[in-house]
Amino acid sequence: MTTGVDRGLPADMREIGESFAVSGQISLAHVRAIADAGFSVIICNRPDGEAPDQPGAAQIETEARRLGLAFHYIPVFHSGLTSENVEATRRAVSQADGPIFAYCRSGARSSNLHALTMS
Repeated sequence: MTTGVDRGLPADMREIGESFAVSGQISLAHVRAIADAGFSVIICNRPDGEAPDQPGAAQIETEARRLGLAFHYIPVFHSGLTSENVEATRRAVSQADGPIFAYCRSGARSSNLHALTMS
């Protein structure tokens, strides 16, 4: 798995586990870089409409699927993580056939979900 801003990946991307990376909000242009870096799955943990300028999950999903990536929309609202979020993430991880890239506003919700699915 290749990483780096020089390859068009988000500047705040962090690898937090084997074959698992997180970042804040991604753009449509990032989806191509994520695919080119060898990721096979994108997980969106950011609810649509949190910020007026964020692309909707459906837009990211369309581009991801066009590029051959699996996509999972598992929004974590400000009320906090739920057992449903954790279980949906476990399913997404178990179905993945390669590295996973998850995003939210800052990467924190995605990181927390990853930690809970590994325990």
